[in-house]
Amino acid sequence: METQYLHSFLLVVETGSLAEAARRLHLTSAAVAQQMRTLEREFGTDLLARAGRTVAPTPAGHRLAAAAPQLLRDLAHARTHVNQEAEVGELTIGTINTALHSLLPDILARFVAELPGVTVFLQSGTTQQVYHAVQQGALDAAVCLYPSFALSKAFDWSLLREESLILLAPRHLAALAPLELLRTQPLIRYDRSLGGGQMVERYLRAARITPRERFELSSLVAISMMVDRGLGVAVVPDTALDWHDGQNVVRLALPAQGGAPAAESRRFGMLWLRSSPRLARIRRLVDCAQQVVGERGYAAPRPGASAGYAE
Repeated sequence: METQYLHSFLLVVETGSLAEAARRLHLTSAAVAQQMRTLEREFGTDLLARAGRTVAPTPAGHRLAAAAPQLLRDLAHARTHVNQEAEVGELTIGTINTALHSLLPDILARFVAELPGVTVFLQSGTTQQVYHAVQQGALDAAVCLYPSFALSKAFDWSLLREESLILLAPRHLAALAPLELLRTQPLIRYDRSLGGGQMVERYLRAARITPRERFELSSLVAISMMVDRGLGVAVVPDTALDWHDGQNVVRLALPAQGGAPAAESRRFGMLWLRSSPRLARIRRLVDCAQQVVGERGYAAPRPGASAGYAE
C-alpha cells in the first residue's frame, strides 16, 4: 500500500473536500480522487460518500480514519527497524512561513552538513495545520509556534525564541512615539486569522487604538517591504527575519504606557511526538536549531521556559 494515499485520505476526511485536500497537497483533484479509488479497491469497500460539493467518510471510512494514524506510525517504525542508522533515511518537517523565510535555511544547512545521508522533505502551513499533521504521523516534526492550548504528554517541545511585538515604521517617523504613530499613520495589519495577528489585535484594543487600516496580509516579509515603501506602519512579532533595518525601516519597542500593557510574546520552536520512530534524527535537528539560534545571538529562553527536550 502507498502510505501517501493514507495521508491524502486523512486530509480529505479532515477538510471534507477533495479539492481542498488537493490544494494543500499541491496535486490535482483528479489525482487525489484516483488515490481514493485505489484505496477503496485495496480495502474492498467504499470509504467516502459525496454530500453535495463535499465528501464524508462512510462507516468503513470512519474506521479507517481512526486506525490510519497508528498504522502510519507502525509502518514508520518498521522502516526504522530495517534501517536503524540515524544518518540515513528521511525526515519530513512542517514549517510556518516565518521560519521558512528566516531561521530554517540555516538550521537545514547545518543539519544536512552533519547528516548528508538524510533526505529532508518540507511542508508549509499554519501552526494548527502542522500540529495536526505531526499528531497524525504525516510529519515527523514541525518548526512552528507553541499552540494556543497545552500540549499533551505525547508531544515534546523545544523553545527556540520568544518573540514580542514591535512597531515597524518608516525611518523619517522614528522620532514620534509608537502609540502616536499607531493613532495617526495608516496600519499595515498582520493577518488576524494567525496567532501573531490576534496578538496585535489584543494590543490595539488594550491601548484603545482604532487604527486607519490600509492593508491586511499574512506575509511578514511583504509587510516589511511595504513599510519600507512608506505605505504605513505595522505591529508585528519580532521574528528572526532579516528586516529592512538600515534602509527606510526602523523597529520600535511598544511601551507599557498610554493605556497599553506590555506587548505579549509568542513562543517559537519545534514540536514532535515522543514516540516518533525517527527520534534520533529529530533530536539532531533540534540540536542544530539550538546551535543556530545561539550563534545568531538571539536571547535565551526565559527562566522556567521549556528548552531542549521536554520531560
